[in-house]
Amino acid sequence: MRTLFSALFTILILPVFAQPLAPKQLAAKRTTASIKIDGKLDEAAWKDAPLATNFVEWRPNFGAIEDHDTRTEIYLLYDNTAVYIAGYCHERAADSVSKELVGRDKIGVNDFVGIIFDTYNDKINGSGFYITPLGEQYDAKYSNTAGEDASWNAVWDSEAQLVSDGWTFEMKIPYSALRFVSKPNQTWGLNITRNRKKTGRQFMWNPTDPKVNGFINQEGLWTGIEKIEAPVRLSFSPYFSTYLNHYHSGQVGTKDWTSSVNGGMDVKYGINDAFTLDMTLIPDFGQVRSDNKVLNLTPFEVKYQENRPFFTEGTELFNKGNLFYSRRIGGTPIRFDDAGNRLGANEDVIENPLESKLINATKISGRTKKGLGIGFFNALTKPMYAIIEDSVTKTKREVQTGALTNYNIVVVDQTLKNNSAVSLINTSTIRNGRDRDANVSAALFDFNNKKNTYNWNGKFALSQIFTPNNVSRGYSHNLNFGKTGGRLNFQIGEELTDERYDINDMGLLFNNNYVDHYFWTGYRWLKPTKWYNRIQVNYNAYYSMLYKKVADQKINSTFQSFNTNVNANMQLKNLWWIGMYVGFASHGNDFYEPRTSGRSFRTPQRLQFNPWFQTNETKRYYASFSYFVGLRSLFNSPNHQFNFSHRYRFNDKFSLSQDLTYNPAKNDAGFYDQYVENNAVTDVIFSRRDLKTIENIVSAKWSFNNKSGITFRARHYWSKVEVRQLYDLNTDGNLSPTKHSNIAINDQNFNIFNIDAVYTLQFAPGSFINIVWKDESFLSNGDATKGYFKNFDNTLAEPQNNNLSVKVIYYLDYLKLRKKNSFKNN
Repeated sequence: MRTLFSALFTILILPVFAQPLAPKQLAAKRTTASIKIDGKLDEAAWKDAPLATNFVEWRPNFGAIEDHDTRTEIYLLYDNTAVYIAGYCHERAADSVSKELVGRDKIGVNDFVGIIFDTYNDKINGSGFYITPLGEQYDAKYSNTAGEDASWNAVWDSEAQLVSDGWTFEMKIPYSALRFVSKPNQTWGLNITRNRKKTGRQFMWNPTDPKVNGFINQEGLWTGIEKIEAPVRLSFSPYFSTYLNHYHSGQVGTKDWTSSVNGGMDVKYGINDAFTLDMTLIPDFGQVRSDNKVLNLTPFEVKYQENRPFFTEGTELFNKGNLFYSRRIGGTPIRFDDAGNRLGANEDVIENPLESKLINATKISGRTKKGLGIGFFNALTKPMYAIIEDSVTKTKREVQTGALTNYNIVVVDQTLKNNSAVSLINTSTIRNGRDRDANVSAALFDFNNKKNTYNWNGKFALSQIFTPNNVSRGYSHNLNFGKTGGRLNFQIGEELTDERYDINDMGLLFNNNYVDHYFWTGYRWLKPTKWYNRIQVNYNAYYSMLYKKVADQKINSTFQSFNTNVNANMQLKNLWWIGMYVGFASHGNDFYEPRTSGRSFRTPQRLQFNPWFQTNETKRYYASFSYFVGLRSLFNSPNHQFNFSHRYRFNDKFSLSQDLTYNPAKNDAGFYDQYVENNAVTDVIFSRRDLKTIENIVSAKWSFNNKSGITFRARHYWSKVEVRQLYDLNTDGNLSPTKHSNIAINDQNFNIFNIDAVYTLQFAPGSFINIVWKDESFLSNGDATKGYFKNFDNTLAEPQNNNLSVKVIYYLDYLKLRKKNSFKNN
């Protein structure tokens, strides 16, 4: 035991003595030449441009120098308006290039080259611009404290060409796509990466050690950039859209066909060289992908992915502290249920909007030359009303379900030495009228030691809920310490919220009133051998308690759960991945599943196993498979889940894919109902039930070229619940067969089918025509006797909501407009 403690102590305190190599430097060169962006390196300017070459392998075999026959040659130039990049990616044969048309901001199986600029040279923040062999673009923002923000988009120009021994490309990145300080002489952080998919190898111009935490802090330098100025960054993206909708409701007097015409604008304005304003006026998000709706058997709401571009692009500052769940904005009105609860005799709800209408939204964000990042976000939604009709007199009245609401976020983030940062964030929700207001504030810190091998981070937060007669204040914190450098890493942490902490007016918190402790450690084998490229093994442990006993609590315990697991993953030499997860969860107490304050459910002990694999994604046929089984002690209940995904690429333009999930669970135990006598809950009823869920997604992609293509996605989700027996929840949390004989047994059968078909044409940089067809049908009943295919047929037979829309977005750059006007005047 003494030897073990000595070894652990050595691992925790041993400093990293290896000194980092001096960063590579590339001299900047100004050009006056006119460069045509066509992917051909035939301009004379490239012959004298500074050359970045001798790339070093990043993964899997860090430190290896790339072969001469597959070398990477990158040239950089700049002028008064833009940075120009050209490259020659050599290969031994033309068919060594991995390529596929997949659309903007996707990588697929493509080789790629990326240029990552750290324009402030703060070693924390960066902007990346990537190109594939067929000329498609990908861009992203980076932060050592927040990771990659792939939703960020800029407008820039690029082209690529396939050649007999590889591929070439050219890029033009206007200064309007970058943020930097105007000063006579500048040095930017710079790194260049190349990924050769078929070999599974990725290279960096400046060596990037995978054992070191972060990669922006491992960039080289682009030196001697002289006399460039941040331009006026002003652009407009007006849009015009039209919708045609058909839904056969079968109700007399209800129109099957409806239509609408919409218009609005997005505005982007560079307030100064560091800060940018983004605004959307009268936005239209009708073409975003349909949500993956599910049958929710949990006591918590379903978290849906954000697909609206304005709320996904450039939001890295606003996501600090996890206080912002953007789906709150334009979400379900706060008093949606009032319409059904306030019906009089002979009245029916004939219209009750599920979403609040967004009037406008604004973002201001940026970072000064001293590393101070500032973000401001504001959005306004309209009052919402349900319409109620008297079926006899046909008179109609309105019930307000949502107030005029203002959502606001302010963020201040200061970067520090050693890739560290401190942040302050405040969110507020202000509603007009009697509905509650909310305010949440948080302070965050993220500190690294000088060698960037250890990290301390945390958050302290305060929530305030304002109602006409009360103010409720809550508190939360999390604290973490870990080792981030080297092959052995670990993290230990605590998260606490009191019983009044509430961020759900603008954030997402499933439950409060807990104290959680967790530990993670992992070891990586990063040096490839004859049969694998890399291996990682992790160990996790998690322990949860109530922060405070709840009112009328029946059991004398605050313990909630303990679980632990070991998981491992490995990349083989043939670029397959394989992995295994083994977990254990002890008996615990679930205070949320009973849906009744003071009651708890004694959760069963669980053993869990999850093997998985995925094949080489660069092959024409790619597949991944995962099998999960959880063995639960209560009712001898197994829970299985099979996930199978596969894709076939017929050529570089056309591919088909399928994602299939099959999840049967026998003898599952869960909440069924509350037994009420004399207007009081006297018992909580649970059921022993069989569950079955199948989700089937079929997708197709056809790209005409790197500017236009069609995507098709069809999803059928089916979930059924067959109740086998009812139980009373005892005060100790265990179950016993119910003593109530007058409770009806109701099964559940839930189906939803969606189609999202999209044609996109980029007819100019930043300008698009989108034609979208969306179809949805829905079936929900208590018939759990029919199988999957019969449910699929019945769902298609239900009334379908078909929507066809056309949207035109035109990008207007103020500098180009001014240049054209100047030319005309001359």
